[in-house]
Amino acid sequence: MNDITTAAKSAGRKAQGNLPETEKWVEKLARFGYASKGVIYILIGVLAAMAAFGAGGQTSGTQGIFQKILSQPFGKILLGIVAVGFVGYAVWRLVAAIKDAEHKGNDTKGILFRIGYVASGVIYGYFAFQAFKMIFGAGGGSGSGGGDGQQMFVSKLLEQPAGQWLVGIVAVAAFAKGIYQIYKGWTNKFGNDVRDGGVKREIKDLYMKLGKAGFIARGVVFAIVGFFFFKAAITASSSQAGGTDKVFSFLSSTGGPWLMGLIAIGLAGYGVFQLVKARYKPFNTN
Repeated sequence: MNDITTAAKSAGRKAQGNLPETEKWVEKLARFGYASKGVIYILIGVLAAMAAFGAGGQTSGTQGIFQKILSQPFGKILLGIVAVGFVGYAVWRLVAAIKDAEHKGNDTKGILFRIGYVASGVIYGYFAFQAFKMIFGAGGGSGSGGGDGQQMFVSKLLEQPAGQWLVGIVAVAAFAKGIYQIYKGWTNKFGNDVRDGGVKREIKDLYMKLGKAGFIARGVVFAIVGFFFFKAAITASSSQAGGTDKVFSFLSSTGGPWLMGLIAIGLAGYGVFQLVKARYKPFNTN
């Protein structure tokens, strides 16, 4: 057994050594960011599952969860911790894109991945900005899930030259992201995201199952968001767009509360996997 454990750790170190070097402070920010992301997804999933099965809760996206956190005792401190985590995650995604820290390469596929990292960094930077605005009382509103933010974004795009085409491009990107997430979950492609040589087999099996359900559920959400944006592009109406809260409403109305509940539980599972990733993701630090 010791030989197996040693071999696993050696393989982990070898895989880690194949990664480009990352500054230690970037690694710390990244791990904090993955943990913050995990907490938010767990809250989104658990509250939506409770709503689906009639146990209270609410359907909301990231900004709705921010409001929920802010309303708790020491809410500003808690939301501030999450906001800093999101800043860390945004920085990590930008570093990963610029320095190719995830080893995606410079071919067409690699460039597309790295562009996706930039987009992810910008989005989570925006979430952090919104969280800080709420903390300092400069905005945030009382919306439950950020649907108004999605519609405002589409409205701004539609005001631009070829605005419908721009919204259509966003729709295609979101839908493609969703399909890739489903593929990644179905084929267990996310397994390389963690270095787990020292983790017990039963624990690894559990978080792999949670990750599988999580990536598939997240893919479904992205695909439906893409569908909403496509409708907004076709009709030139920002009211057709929507975020996670609108996705939950769509799932409930088309497939019933059980479908909504299953996707919600999957998102919570994705959150748990992000916490595991925060602990075990391999980095090659200098």
